[in-house]
Amino acid sequence: MKPRDSKSITRRDLLRGAATGVAALTLGHGLNASEHSSRPPNIVFILADDLGYADLSCYGRPDIKTPNIDHIGTTGVRFLQAYANSAVCSATRTALITGRYQDRLRIGLEEPLGGNPHVGLPPEHPTLPSLLKKAGYSCSLIGKWHLGVLPKFGPLQSGYDHFYGFRGGGVDYFSHSFGSHEDFWEDEMPIHQAGYMTDLLGGHAVEVIEGYAKSKQPFLISLHFNAPHWPWEGPGDEAESRRIQESKGGIFDIDGGSQKIYRSMVEEMDRQVGRVAQTLKATGLSENTIVIFTSDNGGERFSDTWPFTGKKTELLEGGLRIPSVISWPAKIPQGRTTDQVSISMDWMPTLLEAAGAQPDPAYPLDGMSLLPALVHNQAPVPRKLFWRYKANAQRAARDGEYKFLKILDNTFLFNVVDDPLERANLKERQSDIYHRIVHEWFEWNSSMLPEVKESVTASFDGKQLADHFGAKPPDGAPDNPATPDD
Repeated sequence: MKPRDSKSITRRDLLRGAATGVAALTLGHGLNASEHSSRPPNIVFILADDLGYADLSCYGRPDIKTPNIDHIGTTGVRFLQAYANSAVCSATRTALITGRYQDRLRIGLEEPLGGNPHVGLPPEHPTLPSLLKKAGYSCSLIGKWHLGVLPKFGPLQSGYDHFYGFRGGGVDYFSHSFGSHEDFWEDEMPIHQAGYMTDLLGGHAVEVIEGYAKSKQPFLISLHFNAPHWPWEGPGDEAESRRIQESKGGIFDIDGGSQKIYRSMVEEMDRQVGRVAQTLKATGLSENTIVIFTSDNGGERFSDTWPFTGKKTELLEGGLRIPSVISWPAKIPQGRTTDQVSISMDWMPTLLEAAGAQPDPAYPLDGMSLLPALVHNQAPVPRKLFWRYKANAQRAARDGEYKFLKILDNTFLFNVVDDPLERANLKERQSDIYHRIVHEWFEWNSSMLPEVKESVTASFDGKQLADHFGAKPPDGAPDNPATPDD
């Protein structure tokens, strides 16, 4: 396929699902009688890449200004205990789009998905966009996919009507390439379009919203930025882009970046979020549009993860805790925070319920709907959540206020509410709680796919990050004990 210029939303029919969508709305799939008279909400789901818990000004970052993202929280709800499903991107994206633990699927074992063309999100698996389409929605993905490559895997194979973005784990912000090849697509056609990737994605989201507003279709827009993922390039850093391309032939940028560059990357993403918000307001859609902003995992090297330790690829709180804000003026009271523990896979049941759509009973959801806490301000519900990460044989579980953590052969029990830094190991002092949660983790793990040697796993070592002195690259070996004593 030859690359082509992209001048408009798409040269195909962006709303090609409109006819079937109207029919579904007429039939009332997923709507009860009391909801027939009200229009289903539009949904704009904005996902940052590798953004740390405290990288937004509303979460305490003093040197980064994010007024537009902050506004989502001040006109809605800001989560104080939001988790990612994984400490790395494609695994979390699997959980986000399916509403299930990523370890139920082969692609979910990739940490992250590498170059294996045979692994991806199965097209037959129900997804958030495919189920919303049954309820009359049109669905667009703008930005990062990273759940498998053509011809078998892709956004259009998994429920989206329209795709504009890149398929891999990251691209250069100016050349839109990963290594020697450009990775920029409109639907299933490669395209070439000059510009800074963050701005291109924001601008396309504006065009798509305007198109949906004219069609009067309810819609899902998944706006998945690559910011602030490496390479560390701000809007004016084309020279740095050329340096990285010429010296490395790729985008892994271990000798680049700074706090100043990182700040410019995050603030430019915030400006694009502001453009989206302004377009929703100008088209009269703000009141009945759910807008969510969050991250796919914890922060990377220039991120602020305070008051936590750990980063991306680690099951310490800093690798899992993420910023998360939501607004829905028609339903959600504004100006609140919530201590409800949440996780990426909760968004699918939450949004399906808000849209009046139904999950597929053949694929039971692991997440829970957050609407009771958001709309009705109900008291937080205690959660039991589980994680594993193949690099360094990491395991974790959260049960109420307590967290079990294992890294290599080191095991811990923390009260992460009282001790978010994960310093006081309560394993011996509260051994009954420790053993109970360990048993729960093994029971959960027995229902997941086993780890496999073939899957990619990544972590930081002492050569990459000075504060990881002594850490070695992971060997990638699976660790599948059946009981705590194995």
